[in-house]
Amino acid sequence: MTGSTKFAQRALAMVAFVCAAGAQAQVKLLATGTLSGTSAGYDADLSGLTGTLENGVPANQLGGLGSGITYVSTDRFLAVPDRGPNAVTYNALVDNTDSYINRFHTIKMNLQANTSGSGLPFTIAPTVEKTTLLSSPSALVYGSGAGLGVGPGAPAQNYVSQYFFTGRSDNFDPTQSSGNTADARLDPEGIRLSNDGLSVFISDEYGPYIYQFNRAKGTRTRTFTLPAKYFVSKLAPVGDTEISGNTSGRTANKGVEGLALTPDGKTLVAMVQAPLIQDQNAGATNLLRFVTIDVASGNVTHEYAYNLTKGSGVSEIIALNNDEILVDERDGKGLGDGSSAKYKQVYKVRFTGATDVSNMAGPQATQNAVSKTLFLDIVNVLTATNLFTATTIPAKIEGLAFGPDVQVNGVATHTLWVANDNDFLQDYNGATNSNPNRFFVFGFTDSDLGGSVYVPQTRTGNLN
Repeated sequence: MTGSTKFAQRALAMVAFVCAAGAQAQVKLLATGTLSGTSAGYDADLSGLTGTLENGVPANQLGGLGSGITYVSTDRFLAVPDRGPNAVTYNALVDNTDSYINRFHTIKMNLQANTSGSGLPFTIAPTVEKTTLLSSPSALVYGSGAGLGVGPGAPAQNYVSQYFFTGRSDNFDPTQSSGNTADARLDPEGIRLSNDGLSVFISDEYGPYIYQFNRAKGTRTRTFTLPAKYFVSKLAPVGDTEISGNTSGRTANKGVEGLALTPDGKTLVAMVQAPLIQDQNAGATNLLRFVTIDVASGNVTHEYAYNLTKGSGVSEIIALNNDEILVDERDGKGLGDGSSAKYKQVYKVRFTGATDVSNMAGPQATQNAVSKTLFLDIVNVLTATNLFTATTIPAKIEGLAFGPDVQVNGVATHTLWVANDNDFLQDYNGATNSNPNRFFVFGFTDSDLGGSVYVPQTRTGNLN
C-alpha cells in the first residue's frame, strides 16, 4: 500500500467519523401536514386565474409549492412552486413546459400542540392565505411557438408595465446568453424574505438568476448577476439539447437550486444543484459551486466548492447563522418516483474562512471544498417514527425554513420546516392525495448543533 493510499484511507475514515458524530444530533419529528386545496377548491390556488394551460392543466393548479419555503412570522410562511406542471407529458419539444405564470403563496400553518395523548407532539393544518403572481414592469421576451407545436408564449394576462414570468422553456432570446434578464422563462427554486419584510429573493434554474421582487405586488425590482461562467451561450427549449450544445455554464434544469440569506440580511448564498458543464467535463463530477453576494452592492464576493457525498444533487440551503449554512443533499428516490427513498440528508457547512475557488478549474476546486458534518438524516428520522416508509417519503425534499421556537416537554426547541416538490401530481397514478404537498416540522436544540449557534433572522419591518 502506498503512502498516498494510506493517507486517502485515513482521510476517508476521518470523514466517516465526522459524519457519524454529526448524526448523533437528536433531531426529532414534531409534526407533519398536507395541503390539498384552498377556499377556491381542491387542487386550486388563490391566483384567480381561469382556463387551462397548453397541457390541459388548470391555470390555477396548486402544487409543487415545496420547491422553496421561507419563514415570515408567528406560523406564517411563503412557499414557491417551480416552473409549473411539466410532469404532465404533452410536448417534448418544449420539455412539456407550459405558460404557467410563476407565483408564490402565503401560507398559515396553524401550528398547535397535540393534546390528544397520542401521535406527534404538534399538529399543523396549512391554509393558503394569498397567491402572488410574479411579473416584470419592463417587457420580457416570449417564444413565438413556431415549429414547436404550441402557440405564442406570452400570457393573455400581460398588459403595459406588467409582463408575467412563466415556466415555458422557449421564452428566451436565442441571440443572447442565458444571462439575459429580459427572458420571460423562470424556474423558481428558492425563496427568502428580506429582513424588512418588503421583498422576496427568488433563485432560478434557467439563467441562473437571483431576482428580488416586491412582496406585496410580485413585481421584479432588482437582479443579482452571477459570474458569466454560470451562463450557457446556446439556448434551446429542450434541456438535453442545451446541455449538449454548450461547453460551459449551468446544467439545464439544475441551476441555482439553493438560496440562503444570512440572519443579518447582508449576504445571499446561492448554490447550483449540479456541477457546471465545464466542471463535469473536467472530471469534477461531484463538485457544486456556490457564491456569496453582498446584498447592498449586488456584488459576488466569494465562490466556494461543495462536494456531494451520496446524493445526486443539492435542493436547498439555509443560513444557520452568518457563517454557516445547512445543505439539503438528496437522491431522487421515493414517493413520486415509484421507488424507495435512500438518501436525504442535511449537512452543516461553514463557508466563511473557506478557500475561495473563483479562479480554480473543477479538479482543483474539488480539492478545496468546504468541510461538512451530518446534521439530519431525514429518511432515518421519518422511518423511525413508523409513520413513513421508504416508499412513502417524498422523492423531492426541496424546501427548508426555520420556524418559530416551541416548547417540547418544557425544553425550548428550534424548528426546521421541510417541504416537498410534488411536481403538481398529488393525484399520483390516479390515487387521490397519494403525493400531496407535504410539510414536516423537525425539532432541535442548541446541543444538537455540535458547537454551532442558531441565529434567527433579524426582522425589522412589515411582517403582516
